[in-house]
Amino acid sequence: MRAKLHLESTLKKILADNGWEWPEKAVIEPPKDKQFGDMSANVAMMLAKQAKKAPRQIAEDIAAAVAGDELIAKVDIAGPGFLNFTFAPSFWQETIAVVREAGEAYGSSDMGKGTRVQVEYVSANPTGPLHIGHGRGAALGDSLCRILEKAGYEVEAEYYVNDAGRQMLILGGSILYRAKEIKGLNPAEPEDYYRGEYIKDIARTVLEQHPDLLEKDEAEAAEICKVIGKDIILEGIKEDLKAFGVRHDVWFSEKSLVDDGMVDETFGDLRKSGLGFDQDGAFWFRATEFGDDKDRVLRKSNGDTTYFASDIAYHDNKFKRGFDHVIDIWGADHHGYIPRMMAACEAIGRKGQLAVILVNLVNLLRDGQPIAMSTRAGQFETLKDVVDEVGSDAARFMFLSRKSDSGLDFDLELVKQKSMDNPVYYVQYAHARICSMLRKAAEQQAKMADVTPEALTLLDTENDLEILRLLDQYPDFVEAAARGESPHIISIYLRDLASTLHRYYTNCHVLSAEPAVCASRLMLLDSVAGVIRNGLALLGVSAPERM
Repeated sequence: MRAKLHLESTLKKILADNGWEWPEKAVIEPPKDKQFGDMSANVAMMLAKQAKKAPRQIAEDIAAAVAGDELIAKVDIAGPGFLNFTFAPSFWQETIAVVREAGEAYGSSDMGKGTRVQVEYVSANPTGPLHIGHGRGAALGDSLCRILEKAGYEVEAEYYVNDAGRQMLILGGSILYRAKEIKGLNPAEPEDYYRGEYIKDIARTVLEQHPDLLEKDEAEAAEICKVIGKDIILEGIKEDLKAFGVRHDVWFSEKSLVDDGMVDETFGDLRKSGLGFDQDGAFWFRATEFGDDKDRVLRKSNGDTTYFASDIAYHDNKFKRGFDHVIDIWGADHHGYIPRMMAACEAIGRKGQLAVILVNLVNLLRDGQPIAMSTRAGQFETLKDVVDEVGSDAARFMFLSRKSDSGLDFDLELVKQKSMDNPVYYVQYAHARICSMLRKAAEQQAKMADVTPEALTLLDTENDLEILRLLDQYPDFVEAAARGESPHIISIYLRDLASTLHRYYTNCHVLSAEPAVCASRLMLLDSVAGVIRNGLALLGVSAPERM
């Protein structure tokens, strides 16, 4: 972060001194190959037309102007005009002061200042316990909220409770069917129902609360079962998410959309804009105006509203609550629904303000063998089962170890292993290893250095500088994760930092080094531990001091 900012500021001043404007496509970034230095810039290539000079000549002019900068040790020109910069050790050594002064705030920025963002995630139907696939979406949404807040956004986390529609009717019917079984009535098996043992447990609870349940009208009895079942399951979902370290600020009821008139309000807005119309006794949305292959029904001729109608009204309500940007986290099977939802947001005047992140399937394995899962059939590993077995930390880190729209193999036995092959253990052990060394240092009365020029100067080996460069990059990774709405970027950084730390531990003497060098290296390692803690916190994962 500091390297990029310093170089950008330096180059912009040089361009201004020459009467050149900063090119829109100019990029400053670390080179893919470390042998080319610390940072690379294509600015000379992008200036050719504006400056009316060959890129190579522009690069030479810039290199000459940078020569007086004490913080930049070397400038190389590659190919037709790429600029490669190597910073002086003193620049990287100052990173320690920045990290230690910021503490837990290191990595924070005001990138999103003044922007209100809503993140809606999990939102599973309250028809059964959360399964492992919901866990991946939960970890993603919760971590994204943490990252966006670190980047300065004002964030609200929301769970959309699907407490209306066909699935809830099936839930009520399933519970009623089991209640009749419990009472020995030998009822006919429904065509479509939830089969899990939890349904039987709920049926027993309903019968305890309503001993006369089966004396009531069938529809009334099913409604009682539905309401009580929904409340019990939703409470279980909340408990499971709390145990998983996941927060939701708002629990929004789908049913409230109709009950509070929000659907009718949205329909009225669409009618006024000409994007909603009546035909054949139904109310339609002009989806073809936005590239859809046909217009879509929002209210059927029998008066029932469609799922799409609820979704439009729900998103209309989100924006009317004052959010500038809305992020929905959906299962990958909803991919085809994205264009329709984007069209709906454009129709209500919110083009470009909705982002949808897809979460792909999780293949649950045990010793390499797949575990079958089916909520309807009652054969599944619940999120609670997985968290109870491997722990919240391990589950969250694994869920966030790669991009959410790619498939993920989750092997329960691998995740429990305390070995360097387990990425969760690998990163957490880096933090614990530093804590162990700091404890040994205290036992040996080896003191950690204060941040002084003399102490920083002693961090001059390539191993020291490699870690310092990585510490400097952490804020860049946080901003990249926020901008790309991709928490896995943080896990990539942490694995790289842990790998560098483990190499440092092997290659460098710390406690056995000369006292002044030992003190400086302890200061460096303590700074690394702080950044690991910060990064793991963004993933919702703890940083243990002993393992």
